[in-house]
Amino acid sequence: MPLSTQSQSDVDQYILIASLDNARNLSNILKAISFKDHAIFNATQNGLKVTVEDSKCLQANAFIQADIFQEYIIKEDAVGFQVNLTVLLDCLTIFGGSTVPGVCTALRMCYNGYGYPLTLFLEEGGVVTVCKINTQEPEEPIDFDFCSTNVTNKVILQSDSLKEAFSELDMTSEVLQITMSPSHPYFRLSTFGNSGNAHYDYPKDSDMMELFQCTKIQTNRYKMSLLKPSTKALALSCKVSVRTDSRGFLSLQYLVRNDDGQICFVEYYCCPDEEVEEE
Repeated sequence: MPLSTQSQSDVDQYILIASLDNARNLSNILKAISFKDHAIFNATQNGLKVTVEDSKCLQANAFIQADIFQEYIIKEDAVGFQVNLTVLLDCLTIFGGSTVPGVCTALRMCYNGYGYPLTLFLEEGGVVTVCKINTQEPEEPIDFDFCSTNVTNKVILQSDSLKEAFSELDMTSEVLQITMSPSHPYFRLSTFGNSGNAHYDYPKDSDMMELFQCTKIQTNRYKMSLLKPSTKALALSCKVSVRTDSRGFLSLQYLVRNDDGQICFVEYYCCPDEEVEEE
């Protein structure tokens, strides 16, 4: 295909090259975190980490492992830059993001270092389009200091059950209250909207519950406006891990399978709105 015929000198000038036979495997995972214009890219030997943040209260990370790419070359320990995510997604779907079987847009993404644009070579049906997107120096992402040693409660659910809960809860509520407990109600989602209070409970032995590890009763509220962007990742995912730490910070980690059946992860961190004291 035309993208594979680029000369060695073209390859030599870049410090980062990442190629995919199917650009949807990148665009779909980026759509799961596209709630702000700017995204911070951090590339290492392990792959790409893309971060989007909102008001120091919400952070989303998409992880695309190096082996997802058909070609992945990085010539430094770490390569970082910031781009307009909306523009990047527009370019990745420039051919319309076809879902017709056997019709894929191939992608080669290249970066030449600080001050240079991110260059995309997109090819479909023998037509090659080149897009150059301005980059900026990356801002330092917020460190939510969410470490596994401080996790107090964790559940892993089938995503379908969480989608069902969100469809039944009152999304006019300003907050989503999450209760996790070693005893009843185990795992409860609550809203307080225009139509009154609503609760959605998961028994710990539910078929939808793959893992239940709760060490203490914890009830926290999170702004619904901060959680709504994560429903984009939920829609793509097949499993979700819900964790809270001793401070009440929330981690939602989504397992997403791409068109080729490979696994990527999207993680959202959210600050608590307030802690609800147990009576």
